[in-house]
Amino acid sequence: MAYKGLTNKEIYVRVKNPTITETVRLNRLRRFGHVQRMEENRIPKSVLYMNLGTTRLRGRPRNRRQDEVRDDGRIVGGEGWQEKVHNRNGRRS
Repeated sequence: MAYKGLTNKEIYVRVKNPTITETVRLNRLRRFGHVQRMEENRIPKSVLYMNLGTTRLRGRPRNRRQDEVRDDGRIVGGEGWQEKVHNRNGRRS
């Protein structure tokens, strides 16, 4: 009996669990949606859009949290994902 190694994709198909990156992406979007629905005067919402006014270091710019959330929203939610954040009741059945 020959041993056949399985690729990560084959394992994920068999187990039917999301990958680590998908889990991180969904949790990041879940937290973003929670903060977006907060009132404007709440501290987490003000920190999310805070601009520190510092200069960036030389070299390739690091991704900001907003950039990562925007990219995750495009991957998971497609077009118009930001409007879906505020329409929480429309998603539940």
